Amino acid sequence: MNQKNIVLIGMPGAGKSTVGVVLAKKLGYAFLDSDLVIQSREGKLLHEIIEAQGVEKFWEIEEEANLAIEGNRTVIATGGSVIYGPRAMDHLGENGVIVYLKLSCAEIAHRLGDLNERGVTLREGQNLQMLYEERIPFYEKYANLVIECENRSIREIVEEIARICVRTT
Repeated sequence: MNQKNIVLIGMPGAGKSTVGVVLAKKLGYAFLDSDLVIQSREGKLLHEIIEAQGVEKFWEIEEEANLAIEGNRTVIATGGSVIYGPRAMDHLGENGVIVYLKLSCAEIAHRLGDLNERGVTLREGQNLQMLYEERIPFYEKYANLVIECENRSIREIVEEIARICVRTT
């Protein structure tokens, strides 16, 4: 197996960070949460950055942070809006298998609670359903692998990703 990363993409609340930590432990990989990289670089929480700078500026900040990520045998949990940064997605895909954690909008809504506190980048007048429908084609476009997460445990999801990615990385 060569030294590729595993990059997790999907809607906020899909389980990228949770699955990422467990997957990294299972494979003996490092773990990196790109949202934490952004918060560290900016010195603010995600929702504070969005409130102060706006959604579009946040996406620029997010893309720059993801472009700076260099990993080797690292599981990278990205923010849900990473797919708005095509240069970052190309960069992450160059040395990684991009895995889309797919979940229904209803389950996402159930898991998320207060969207503003979670740092979800909703534009003026946009609701979660609209955001979900806007993002799905991007997740599907960039994904090398789609993992259906509905009604599945973290362990089942991790086992499937590990089984497939150990063969392909």
